[in-house]
Amino acid sequence: MFTKRRNSPGSPPATLSPHLVDGQVRKPAIQIIEYDGEHFEEREIHDMNELAAHLDNPFVTWINIDGLGDVEALKLLGEKFHLHPLALEDVLNTGQRPKIEIGPDYLFIVAQMVYQNREATICGEQISLFMGKNFLITVQEEGEYDVFEPVRGRIRGGRGTIRNLKEDYLTYALMDSIIDHFYPVLEEIGSKIEILEDELLERPSRTMVQTLHEYKRSLTQMRRFVWPLRDVVNSLLHESSGHITQSTQVYLRDCYDHTVQLMDLVETYKEITAGLMELYHSSVGLRTNEVMRVLTVITSIFIPLTFIVGIYGMNFAPATPDGKALPLNMPELYQPHGYIGLMAIMAVIAVVQLIVFRKMKWL
Repeated sequence: MFTKRRNSPGSPPATLSPHLVDGQVRKPAIQIIEYDGEHFEEREIHDMNELAAHLDNPFVTWINIDGLGDVEALKLLGEKFHLHPLALEDVLNTGQRPKIEIGPDYLFIVAQMVYQNREATICGEQISLFMGKNFLITVQEEGEYDVFEPVRGRIRGGRGTIRNLKEDYLTYALMDSIIDHFYPVLEEIGSKIEILEDELLERPSRTMVQTLHEYKRSLTQMRRFVWPLRDVVNSLLHESSGHITQSTQVYLRDCYDHTVQLMDLVETYKEITAGLMELYHSSVGLRTNEVMRVLTVITSIFIPLTFIVGIYGMNFAPATPDGKALPLNMPELYQPHGYIGLMAIMAVIAVVQLIVFRKMKWL
């Protein structure tokens, strides 16, 4: 579900290692969007050198890079936009905790993006953002999925105020999209937990315990994503170096509220999974007690019957073969219809016990 990647221990600082896909280096896909209130352009970039024509223009330039396989392209990007090598190393080491680094020329933000793929599997990947004057660079691990399509649609259609605002508002819009896409994932987990709760009450099984552990692990991982993400948004909200305008900080307050709500949801679902685990053990214990109670009742019924059968199974004859009487031996041994009579007595004893057990609510 969630993967991490770091350089080998002892590697020199700013070591850039490409991501390998099936043992091969895959060239990243680069998309550029330029816009303002009147202008819009969107196209694919096949060479980093093409970016030179898009520097120092009055438009907001959004460069999105899908894939971490081309180290040279990232180095060239760092040279053109004056990005620190340590920041580029953090881009490639995808086990980063969400964070923000405020520099004189740009903001560097690391966040974790969570979504569901076509198979409805929960996936997570790191997204890195570099925001500077009139530009925003986003670098993500995979090119097939992201959560930015609603923002692209607003830019293409000119909906809302995004085309009239600068790169700080675009950064807010992308961060808001990342945060908002936690909700459907958590809601999906919440729905499955409710279904699992009903099944646990009716027919608990070992597979449910495994499913609960998977949900708990997913929620723990999401907590590791959301908790520092809240601090990132809070830092943007109180950023005073001039990268974030006051008008955008108003929107960031709403974004911060969403992170707090997500934390509440994650903690609530974690408590529910822990409670369901206790419920599972209680249900198993109750079922075991029910089984033991039935077995105990059955055993109690057969104890007097076994006692009677044991007595009459001793075969002490009332007389010797030559007819001499043996006192204090079993006079009923040759009783006519004794077998039928004894079986009837045993049946009556069993029925009486069942009646008594039911009145005592043991059955």
